[in-house]
This record gives sequence, C-alpha cells and structure tokens, in this order.
Amino acid sequence: MQIHNRQGEDLDLRQVRARVEETLRAWLAGLGRELKKVLLIPPDFTRYHSGAGVITQILYRMLAPDCQVDIMPALGTHLPLSETERTAMFGEIPADRFFVHDWRKDLVQIGEVPSSRLSEFSGGLVDYPVKVEVNKRLIARTPAKKSYDLVVSIGQVVPHEVVGMANYNKNIFVGCGGKEIIDKSHFLGAVYGMERIMGRDYSPPRRLFDYAEEQFLGDMPLQYILTVTTAAADGGIRLHGLFIGRERRVFEAAVRLSQEHNLILLDRPLPKVVVYLDPAEFKSTWLGNKAVYRLRMAVADGGELIIIAPGVRQFGEDKGIDRLIRKYGYVGRDRILELVEDEEDLRDNLSAAAHLIHGSSEGRFRVVYAPGGLKRDEIEQVNFTYLDLAEAESRYNPAVLREGFNTVNGEEVYFVKNPGLGLWAERRLFHQEQ
Repeated sequence: MQIHNRQGEDLDLRQVRARVEETLRAWLAGLGRELKKVLLIPPDFTRYHSGAGVITQILYRMLAPDCQVDIMPALGTHLPLSETERTAMFGEIPADRFFVHDWRKDLVQIGEVPSSRLSEFSGGLVDYPVKVEVNKRLIARTPAKKSYDLVVSIGQVVPHEVVGMANYNKNIFVGCGGKEIIDKSHFLGAVYGMERIMGRDYSPPRRLFDYAEEQFLGDMPLQYILTVTTAAADGGIRLHGLFIGRERRVFEAAVRLSQEHNLILLDRPLPKVVVYLDPAEFKSTWLGNKAVYRLRMAVADGGELIIIAPGVRQFGEDKGIDRLIRKYGYVGRDRILELVEDEEDLRDNLSAAAHLIHGSSEGRFRVVYAPGGLKRDEIEQVNFTYLDLAEAESRYNPAVLREGFNTVNGEEVYFVKNPGLGLWAERRLFHQEQ
C-alpha cells in the first residue's frame, strides 16, 4: 500500500493520523486476529526531523489500550536516547516502553550472506561473507510462538552515505543489527565509493540488505512506514509523503519522491560552504561529518567547508570507535585501505575504517571544524583544520545566514542549516557518477 499525497501538497497531522489508522485496520484485517504484542522500531534522535516520532505516538495511542507495545529505536552504533531526547521526539509515551539496542551484545544470528554474493554486489571489490545478526527481540522465541504479532519499522527515506537512500531494511540490519553486518556493509559502501552511491537506490549495501531480508526475514510479521520530509521555514518539517507496506515497490516510490525533494543539484561547484550542526542533534564527528558526506560533491576543488558544531564533543559515538578515529584520523581512502591491511584493530572495526574514508575530503578541499567540545590539538590530530567556535559564529552567524547563497564581507558563502536533510551536488558530477 502506498499512501502519499498525489497532488504534491504537504501532509498535515490530521491526514497522517487518518492514514495510519486506516493502515492499522487493514493490518488487523489481514492478520485475522487481535494484536497482543507489537514492536515499534522508529529512528533515534538523529532522525528527529523524520516525522517518525509523531507517527510512533499515533501508533502507541491506538494500540496501547489493548496490547503490549514495545519501542526499540534503531540506534545502530549511536548513543542511546537521553530522557530529554526521548520526550522531545516521542512525547508522553512511558519510559518503561523503550528498549535500547546493543549492537555488540543483544543479538541472534539469522543467517549468513556468502562471499560470492558480496563479490557480485561489489563488482569484485570485496569477497567476504557477512554474518547476519539482529536484535534478539525481533526473532521468534520458539517455532510455535512468535516474539511479536506485528513489527513496524518507521523512518525517513533520504540520501545516505552508506546505503544510497536511508531506511527501509537498513533500519533492521543496521539500526537493529550486529557488529559484523554494520562493519562490513559500511566498508562495502566505502570501498565502492560514496559518490557512486549517494542519492541512489540499488547500491551494493542495499543489495546486501535486500538479499538478507529475502532470505532470512520472510516469516517476520514486518511492515514499513516511510516518510519523505524537508525543513520548513519555521524550523519544523514539511511532510511530503507517507509510504506504507512490506513490498519493495513501496520503498522505491519513497526513493523517487525523496530524489525530487532532497537532492539539491547545483550548476557550479561551491568555493566556500558553511554548515551548521544543531547541538541537540550532532554531538560527534561520527554524526557531524554528514556535512562532509552530503556536501562533498558540491564543494569545489581547493574550496573550503566550514562546519560550525557547538554540540560536538567527541569523535565516535562508541568509545572504541572514538579511540580509533583519534589514532588514525581522516587520512583518505588509499591510506585507510593500507591501514586495514596492516593494523588489526582497524581491520576488526570496518565501520570505523569506512567512516574514516567517508570523512576525508581526499585532499580536494579543506575541512574546517569549529567544535564546542574539542580542542585545537584534537581536531588537528585527525587531519581537520581548527576554527574557534566564537570566531566562526561571529564571522558566519547561523541565525543570520539564509539557506543557500549569501554574501559575507563581499565573499560568496553557501549555507546549509542541516546537512542530514539532503544531498548537495554539482549537477554535472552527480550525473557523471551514475
């Protein structure tokens, strides 16, 4: 079932509630029985602008009186939600209904993708097998008794650096997945090349996830609710479409709408870009480097990318990954591939290796960080340029700059208020990389 506004108008809360209610009734009719236990899998706070928080609240209010509703945000490697983040995104849903996914411990293996498939997906660039693990809550406890009557994955389809377009089964295999599939899917995408992946559907990591879903999740009572959003002028979100169902064509329709709204194609490269990272959302370069990922195809050779990051206080969300980022730095694809061969700690943490590739400009342009919680020597240690936060905010005031082109002291500056909501690319380069 595809549920979206065919007239191109945004959806309001009343329409969303009505369509979610209609969908739930259809699911119940299809099951032919009452729901006793339901698991909701929304994104975490890093996808605050997805609209998934509101949809989760609607589902909870509809279901909770009659059945047990558990909520497990798709954290992947991210930090658990704080109480403030949880209430901001999910309102008054009781705290005891939320469960934290641990990507290293709370796992059960459901299969393995053979190395021959990875070679096929990557065009021969990698040939390792991938052990598929997901959170144990997702899997039936016994053959006769399923863990949940219904599992609903909720999230935003938007250009993404690892998989091409975010969400759909990525929410399960990365958001609720184990270390091996997270590591190897990230490295697969990094080796294949971000520029060949971002903003597109059938990337090598997506083919991996599609294969794993087809082979290992056939019996799971899983449904997807996918959103496409952009930022509104008042700081909120504009919801352009809801796409609901299990079939892949539902995701494909969401991809097409996201490509219409979330791809910003430019006629020329940008010599200077300033990106602002909301401190409530971006606390690490692991997340903040979306500024590098999503703008890398737009910044001119020899240009400058200035990242104003008042909330950034660490590199990795995970202590082990933070340590690896500090140790090796953002030194470019070729050097990281050499280090993976030579250094066991990096070889055993391929998602960190992939992140270090993603976060490097490959020497094409200068990445300047103005963080709120990292010192000059820490920033320079990982191969970025440091800028004092107060100086950056004085020179490029995020409250004054408007989205897109600005003139600051006679200089052209392109400003992006939230890099997580789109992909910016020179039109020629984007089409060239297909």
